[in-house]
Amino acid sequence: MIAPIKWLKDFVDIDYEVKDFCDLMTMTGTKVEGYGQVGEEISRVVTGKILTLRDHPNSDHLKIASVDVKNQILQIVTGAPNVQIGQIIPIALDNATLPKKVTIKKGKLRGELSEGMMCSIQELNLTKHDYPDACDNGIWVLKEDTPLGMDIKEYAGLDDYAVEFEITPNRQDCYSIKGIAREASVALKKPFKDNAPIIKEEGQGIVNNYIKVNIDAEDLCSRYCARIITDVNIKPSPEWMRIRLRNAGVRPINNIVDITNYVMLELGQPMHAFDLEYIEGNTINVRRAKPDEMVVMLDEKTKILDDSILVISDTKKAVAVAGIMGAMNSEVNSNTKTVLFESAMFSSSNVRISAKKLGMRTDSSSLFEKGLDANNALYAINRACELVEILNAGKVVKGIVDVNNNLPVLVSIKLDNQKVNNLLGADISLEEMKAILTRLGMKIDKKEKDYYVTVPTYRPDITCCADIAEEVARFYGYNKIIPSLSLGQSVTQGVRTHSQNVKKAIHNTLISCGLNEIMTYSFISPKNFDKLGLSQDDPLRDCMKIKNPLGEDYSVMRTTTLPSMLKVMSYNVNRNIKQGRFFEISKTYHQAALLAEEKEVITIGLFGSCDFYDLKGFAENILLCLGINNAEYVANRTNNVYHTGRCADILLNDKIIGTFGQIDYSVSAEFDAPEDSYILTMDVAMLIDNTNFVRSFRPLPKYPSSSRDLSIIVDRDILSADIIKTAKNTVKEILEDVALFDVYTGGQIEEGSKSLSYSFTFRSKDRTLEEDEVNKAMDKIMNMLLKEYQAKVRC
Repeated sequence: MIAPIKWLKDFVDIDYEVKDFCDLMTMTGTKVEGYGQVGEEISRVVTGKILTLRDHPNSDHLKIASVDVKNQILQIVTGAPNVQIGQIIPIALDNATLPKKVTIKKGKLRGELSEGMMCSIQELNLTKHDYPDACDNGIWVLKEDTPLGMDIKEYAGLDDYAVEFEITPNRQDCYSIKGIAREASVALKKPFKDNAPIIKEEGQGIVNNYIKVNIDAEDLCSRYCARIITDVNIKPSPEWMRIRLRNAGVRPINNIVDITNYVMLELGQPMHAFDLEYIEGNTINVRRAKPDEMVVMLDEKTKILDDSILVISDTKKAVAVAGIMGAMNSEVNSNTKTVLFESAMFSSSNVRISAKKLGMRTDSSSLFEKGLDANNALYAINRACELVEILNAGKVVKGIVDVNNNLPVLVSIKLDNQKVNNLLGADISLEEMKAILTRLGMKIDKKEKDYYVTVPTYRPDITCCADIAEEVARFYGYNKIIPSLSLGQSVTQGVRTHSQNVKKAIHNTLISCGLNEIMTYSFISPKNFDKLGLSQDDPLRDCMKIKNPLGEDYSVMRTTTLPSMLKVMSYNVNRNIKQGRFFEISKTYHQAALLAEEKEVITIGLFGSCDFYDLKGFAENILLCLGINNAEYVANRTNNVYHTGRCADILLNDKIIGTFGQIDYSVSAEFDAPEDSYILTMDVAMLIDNTNFVRSFRPLPKYPSSSRDLSIIVDRDILSADIIKTAKNTVKEILEDVALFDVYTGGQIEEGSKSLSYSFTFRSKDRTLEEDEVNKAMDKIMNMLLKEYQAKVRC
């Protein structure tokens, strides 16, 4: 928000230096991003009068002028075609600076001394919009009564300071000169000048004879005000208005358009002006657009609308897209004689969505998006009519059309000064609180023993006592509040909860394993379920739809993290990344009776130079760091997302806590992910419930171990986990461990079979095992495997 200081002074007296004023405003929470003089690049340019003019002796197109700049007479050589004796013009003196880092030095031109330079509007970074009467290809000729020696910045309003404020979205009232001035009046403790518009209403007839307004879409328009201006005289705005608009960053156009822009800047209320001649049936309808309705906007671009977009129409056609931009078919032009002013309150969400759909973000839409004060619409249109009369741009017709519904209700909040002081840790008197709040435009009423604050409708951000406390603190001064501990409260050292410790341990373990943490959206496309090959009745399809999605690809809350991880893997491999190691601790969202059920999940994704056992190793590391040592790994042959025979479930106390494996080739192809995509998911809540950070210790073994290796050939469908369990149950007393170290399927193994190689570790707690005992144990194991699985020893 850019606010010129001179414009702010219409509402509040500012007697501070600009820097001090900006510092003060920042301290009150209305942060200043920057400030500067509008014409800070210009120096030593003054007004001068041409006294004499003669031809240059050494040039057929140059002239030599003597110019009076009040304190001295200068000789200046110029080639401008429009110079004449008696003109008052801008003169850049020796060592003058101009925009674009131009410096003027006196010197000789074709042998004749030139002690300065005559300036055009372009050389002063001005345009024909700023000064319509200025010459396009010559020197800028100023008004005849202009004092000599006057700084051109003062003449052109370039001496004003423009302050840029950073306004937070909840303070829509500060997106205006008046709103900033109100904040300044409180900070400066100066009266706020807020005079109601005065209108003579000299136009013929009454407004109802000219226009009728219907609001068909009441849910999208809570107020629509209309006024009529007759005998319109389209012309450039006066210089003071053009200067203010330019200094605020808006290009002047003509008096009627400038008035609407002026009101928008001053009051924060967008307006629009229609040429009433083109409004069919003298009727305004506020309605939803018809499907595929076409409108040519003021920027000459054709837009195709749908029935979610609000339009302003007459009896035949749309004449504006509400809150965004008007249409060409009702544009005010040089022949306009009767103008319809519009000042309305449109739905902020509808304007935002419509602007995004149409690819049109305008000054008007950006204000409506933030949510405006419906009560400001009437004030704004009356201010516009007042300016019409001040500028002699037309005659205001008596009366106003004001169609409204669901206007904002005033909020009343109890002023509890003790509670406010407790919240702030300060000791501010009730009288000082009341003074601050009153200056902010709030009304203070006493009811019995208590005071109540009535919040104006332009401050919807104030809803409770804490908001009142914030307003008091801003203008009392945060620097005056002495930091202290709240009474009755003790200081304790912060500690992590058990669940936080579990997630921290998992996070640190995976980072130490070389994995990269990622963060993905919680929204996915419903098409992802088809890509995963899920059946139509799969519970994962029962997801929650988002009412206001970013787009089709982000329209539902995810019930599985697989699509998110596969997209990350696809993104990386498509950018020539050969190997990926990723993990994410995130949530999935599931339908529930009342609120959504959120489940926290660990997801690990690998591709490139990896296999099933790498993924299993990461699962084992997670369980190890959490002290979980009783998990089992069971093959899963029914999950169609994973490759058949390369998928396993992780079981803990007979409950599945995770699944991992290689993603099926068809699923990888759907997501454009690499074929060697491996993904693991684990339920964080179940890990938290079973974590044991208490470490138990036992003495080192007193007796040595004996090891034996065994390779067997079994049917391909037999699970290694079952073989290990059988072996342990067969020789419980002395079998300490069984580890699978090789799986082979190849030319030496018959089709449908596989070779599994195990390492068996034997140890006794009370003696050294004899070799004969170990051999008998191995024979016993082999006989049991032969009986249970028809296993054959591989030689």
